[in-house]
Amino acid sequence: MALIVQKFGGTSVADAAKLDHVAGVITRTYAAGNSVAVVVSAQGDTTDHLIEQAKEVNTSASKREMDVLLSAGEQMSMSLLAMAIEKRGYPVVSLTGWQVGMVTDSNYGIARIRRVDKERLESELGKKNIVIVAGFQGINRYDDITTLGRGGSDTSAVALAAALHADLCQIYTDVDGIYTADPRIVPNARKLAEISYDEMLELSSLGAQVLNNRSVEMAKKYCVPLEVRSSMEDEKPGTILKEVVKVEKTLISGVTCDNNVARFSLIEVPDMPGIAFRIFSILAAKNINVDIILQSIGRGNTKDISFTVSGSQMKETLDAMPELVDLLHAQRFVCDENISKVSVVGAGMQSHPGVAAKMFEALADANINIQMIATSEIKISVLIGREEAIKAVNVIHEAFETAF
Repeated sequence: MALIVQKFGGTSVADAAKLDHVAGVITRTYAAGNSVAVVVSAQGDTTDHLIEQAKEVNTSASKREMDVLLSAGEQMSMSLLAMAIEKRGYPVVSLTGWQVGMVTDSNYGIARIRRVDKERLESELGKKNIVIVAGFQGINRYDDITTLGRGGSDTSAVALAAALHADLCQIYTDVDGIYTADPRIVPNARKLAEISYDEMLELSSLGAQVLNNRSVEMAKKYCVPLEVRSSMEDEKPGTILKEVVKVEKTLISGVTCDNNVARFSLIEVPDMPGIAFRIFSILAAKNINVDIILQSIGRGNTKDISFTVSGSQMKETLDAMPELVDLLHAQRFVCDENISKVSVVGAGMQSHPGVAAKMFEALADANINIQMIATSEIKISVLIGREEAIKAVNVIHEAFETAF
């Protein structure tokens, strides 16, 4: 008998028919002799609707009260799913994040999990109950409800699997695994049978939306066996995440596109020691996370410094730029949000030369201009015009067709 943690996203539990289908997946797993704990997200667009309702009442509501409100979505899902399982005649209990001992810090809205006090969870599993848990939420040291941010239910599931030393954590989504590219924009994208934690971390941070990167970080840290499967086609095998895959056989694991990017440039800043430190220490103090950085060669005792941030932090960065221009005596700043970051990821590129050349050749043949470049051991990212993003992903994917 195995202990299995299963997670179902909002689209998987969006209505009564889908809840009944998910109940069937869970009860089949249980009937096979397994102990089962399940984490659920809020149904469909529930979270967005709750946010809109809050804005109608108070456009500047405190983060604490927003967490209390938003946690209600997952609680609705957990109880409705428990009812669907009850209807099938199986023993089941639904529990909130605080009831399963999901203890977090006090960063409302983006809380991080500190520990899982698993006594109640183990007690219910010991009674042979199927346990349905509200994802995305926990409790802090003040006994306040906290939420984990977007994608937090993935993190909840992996945290429970780690605490319980589960044999497997299955993430059920509306896709049947991890693909070499988004199949909605690359028709010939292939499903991967397996992928390493490191590759998945890069893909998640670079725009792939199948898994939350915090959940992958946690799975890697605690060696949680992770599988991505389809909730609607649950008989089909998914993609397994593991520490090491056959890198000699897989050069590239995926091509991603991230449109949630903004580029800022400080024009003609003094070409002298300490300038970069002053720029990025000020941005760090404002909790602005910088991604790609490019510094031009100095000319006439000045240089240009460009960097990218997430589109979600564009406003904070715009607010900070006049201060930086004045402080550094820069000539001006420029902002461009009409850009995309296209990346290739693969552990195999560590031992295979020529990956960057092939990627750049594909873009050149398609007459796509590269604005900025960033690399790591297992990824190459380029910044291009947003209108060319889909074309870029397709030509790069085609160039590496035999490498997947």
